[in-house]
Amino acid sequence: MVSYVSAFLYGVGGIVVAGMALLVAFQEKLVYVPVLPGLTKSYSITPARLRLLYEDVWLRSSDGVRLHAWFIKLLPECRGPTVLFFQENAGNIAHRLEMVRIMIQRLQCNVFMLSYRGYGASDGYPSQHGIAKDAQAALDHLSQRTDIDTSRIVVFGRSLGGAVGALLTKNNPDKVAALILENTFTSILDMAGVLLPFLKWFIGGTGSKGPKILNFLVRSPWSTIDIVGQINQPILFLSGLQDEMVPPSHMQMLYAKVASHNRECIFVEFPNGMHMDTWLAGGDHYWRTIQQFIGNHVPEIKEHESSHDDKGDSFSS
Repeated sequence: MVSYVSAFLYGVGGIVVAGMALLVAFQEKLVYVPVLPGLTKSYSITPARLRLLYEDVWLRSSDGVRLHAWFIKLLPECRGPTVLFFQENAGNIAHRLEMVRIMIQRLQCNVFMLSYRGYGASDGYPSQHGIAKDAQAALDHLSQRTDIDTSRIVVFGRSLGGAVGALLTKNNPDKVAALILENTFTSILDMAGVLLPFLKWFIGGTGSKGPKILNFLVRSPWSTIDIVGQINQPILFLSGLQDEMVPPSHMQMLYAKVASHNRECIFVEFPNGMHMDTWLAGGDHYWRTIQQFIGNHVPEIKEHESSHDDKGDSFSS
């Protein structure tokens, strides 16, 4: 009997040790995948290939990392909304250009596409701490531009990009007008058990029932579930029910966390949407949903309204 107990304990110990080794050695490679298998780190195409009006933008994060981005405009003097887009964890911004091309046409907006550090033409190596700085640098750049309406900046994040966007939105209530989350996870801590099921007994987020004894090893927890509850701006949740990477229940939990206090939240499901193609599978309904959300929560300020407000301010002073 004693030998069986000892064998069991050794087995559990072996699993814990193996899990710790995997986390320490490979976690960044699981969370951040700047280069897809068979491809190179460089951009396969640029917006010019799709005949989009754009400029290359070079930024410096607060810790000095050189970053690259594309700012794509609908028209040279477009004053419509500007979408600050944060991509998923794999590949680079060039792989999202076809979707962005349609976004610009359907939403009549500008789009700012940031390459996280270590991705595309950006320098450095990806990490949660670093990417959060990258996102802030992108928003600060947009907020200082004079050729856009800075009161109509909408953050759009898909998957990992949703975690990035949620944190940025929470930290900048005066700069971000609204947030769109698509197929985003509750946390990397919860995703560890999805990708490596045996780890769910040792790693988990705030809702996990496990002992969480290996949580301290996770260097990029991206706990979106703890962030969204602190966001007061309008949020649109876009959930693909066929998501093969992030369980759709994660999006439902994120919405439930926010809906109790933020009445400007909308949750929309797309029955055929998978992790990467919800925008495609959702068709016209997908784009109309976003268009209506932006129209309702990030409205255009008419010239006469702005003039009237200025006069009112002058009178009150």
